[in-house]
Amino acid sequence: MFSFFKRFKGSKESENAPDESQAASEELTPDLADESPIVPTAPSANEPEPEFEPEFEPDFTEPELETVEIIPPPVQDASAKRSWLTRLKSGLSKTSSSLTGIFVGTKIDEDLYEELETALLMSDTGVDATEFLLEALREKVRAERLTDPLQVKTALRSLLVDLLKPLEKSLMLGRAKPLVMMIAGVNGTGKTTSIGKLAKHLQSFNQSVLLAAGDTFRAAAREQLAIWGQRNNVTVVAQESGDPAAVIFDAVGAARARKIDVMMADTAGRLPTQLHLMQELRKVKRVIGKAQDGAPHEVLLVIDVNTGQNSLAQVKAFDDALGLTGLIVTKLDGTAKGGILAAIVRQRPIPVYFIGVGEKVEDLQPFSAEEFADALLGS
Repeated sequence: MFSFFKRFKGSKESENAPDESQAASEELTPDLADESPIVPTAPSANEPEPEFEPEFEPDFTEPELETVEIIPPPVQDASAKRSWLTRLKSGLSKTSSSLTGIFVGTKIDEDLYEELETALLMSDTGVDATEFLLEALREKVRAERLTDPLQVKTALRSLLVDLLKPLEKSLMLGRAKPLVMMIAGVNGTGKTTSIGKLAKHLQSFNQSVLLAAGDTFRAAAREQLAIWGQRNNVTVVAQESGDPAAVIFDAVGAARARKIDVMMADTAGRLPTQLHLMQELRKVKRVIGKAQDGAPHEVLLVIDVNTGQNSLAQVKAFDDALGLTGLIVTKLDGTAKGGILAAIVRQRPIPVYFIGVGEKVEDLQPFSAEEFADALLGS
């Protein structure tokens, strides 16, 4: 259940990289023994920032890739599993309490369906998903001749699991070396923190990781990522200011030179309503493709479920601009309603790779439709 990763097994290569690659690697990604993992390559204050659009591809030799190897999830004791489920249920308790109360001391009639409709809408399920669930529930009650309200609750749980199942997908590792992941999201969603937690998860699968501090506009963004790099013993490529595309381009080159398994790029938080900012993100994606053919291999969006239907609007806007491959859903530990995932799967069924319920590393876990439905309905 926890950490549903897959990866490809790469063939071993010579550890003697060419001198040029060694030099580039040492320049761009200093050893963590240094005082700071930040690479200062700030431009002169008197020179305007250039539009970074490289017209060449760095000269690196791609590693040979072999067969697919399925990695079993790490061993996790029962107490850790119970702790995770408890935190998830606690995070979704607001929605759970409003839904479960409907099925207590009542009968199966039109009033029950109306109360259920109101509760689903209030939990950010959205009109489309709510109508879909209610229509399917009515049909299930008729077909199975259900007479007990608790049976109706069980039927709703089954329908919700089936609805959310398309979002449950494994993250595939090893398709390229490095596997380049571009992480996007609006400021405040927990984007940089999620990158730090994800780096730790990847390391549990013996994946070497390099981080690129592409959020060059937000104050303290580089420092925040650098702290996560130090915690995980991961190098962070960054610069004081300047074009984020240039920083990420350099990071891809450094990852290839050092034969890193996964390179994750933090990008500046963007409001999807500001088109010029979204254009900047498109440029970053194009530059990543020029740094490595086929990259980025994953384009992930971090969303805060507490923003409700605005989360769905963000998913649509970023997907239109970048072509999202996955989502990381955060902040399910507060006043989260949770129904927004049902709205997302009906509008944009983009896989939810991870959900987060807190600030600790172990609070970011792979998404499970059954666990989520149980927490949502208090099962």
